[in-house]
Amino acid sequence: MKLRYLWLLLALWGAVHPMYYFMSYMMANDWSLWALIDAWYVNDSTHGLVWDLTIAAITLTLWILFETITRRNWLALLAIPATYCIGVSCGLPLYLYFRSRPV
Repeated sequence: MKLRYLWLLLALWGAVHPMYYFMSYMMANDWSLWALIDAWYVNDSTHGLVWDLTIAAITLTLWILFETITRRNWLALLAIPATYCIGVSCGLPLYLYFRSRPV
């Protein structure tokens, strides 16, 4: 299997698996987005994880922007909204999928 398709498979997994837990939590809490966000800051462990993922998302965004300008692979910009709307677990492998296409 080509490595490129492994990136796409990981991007799909990174979209579906975490979203299952987000949706389960939101269903149990009257679809409150604020309850989900509040849960991210319940203790120091979750607070640290939020900051870890935030820093990773910002780093990934900068990498995508600078490389996209250099390579002119504009489709790769789709990984930025995927990162912030779904998560780094989707955005990073999705970017690697776009980046690995022949130019």
